[in-house]
Amino acid sequence: MTLRVLGVDPGLTRCGIGVVDVERNRRATMVAVGVVGTSPDETLDQRLLVIALAIDEWLDRYEPQVLAVERVFSQLNVSTVMGVAQASGVVIAAAARRGIPVALHTPSEVKAAVTGSGTSNKDAVTKLVTKILRLDAPPRPADAADALALAITHAWRAGSGAAVATTGPGSLSLTPAQRAWADAEAKARRAR
Repeated sequence: MTLRVLGVDPGLTRCGIGVVDVERNRRATMVAVGVVGTSPDETLDQRLLVIALAIDEWLDRYEPQVLAVERVFSQLNVSTVMGVAQASGVVIAAAARRGIPVALHTPSEVKAAVTGSGTSNKDAVTKLVTKILRLDAPPRPADAADALALAITHAWRAGSGAAVATTGPGSLSLTPAQRAWADAEAKARRAR
C-alpha cells in the first residue's frame, strides 16, 4: 500500500507544497513540488486567497490521503509568526473541507526524521530530501524542499502506511504505539 502525503511549508511570501508517495518499505517518490508566492504589496486577504486557491487545486489534482503541515512555532518576529499561522489556517481548512486528515510536525521533528538531527540546517535537509527521493537536482527554493521533507516525515512516522491522525478516517487504523503517540501529543496541546 502506498501512502500519498501532501506536505506544506506555510508562509505568506512563499508557501512550499510537495506531494510524495511512500511505500510500506519507506521508499519515497516525489509526485509534484512547487511554491506559491505572494507579494507583500498585496492585501492580506488577496494573499490568503492566492494560497487558498492553490491549495484547493493541489488537493483536487493529487488527492492526498493526508496533509502534513509545519507546526507554527514561536519566533522573535511576531508578524512572521502571524503570517505563517494565517497561511496554515487556510491550508488546514481546505483539507478539513475534503475530510483529509491533517498532521502537524515541528521543524525539529522534520529535521530529525530526514537528517537524523533536529538541529540540521536547510542545506542538509535539501541534500537529504534530494537523496531520499532520488532526484537529479535539489528542489528549489528551500520552501519546496521543506514541503517534501514534511511529507516524508509524516509518511515515515505513519509506519505501516496508515495516516497518523487522532480524528478522521485514518484514526481507526493506528497501531497501539501510534495511538499512544497521538494521545500524548493531544494531551501536550491541551496543557498549553
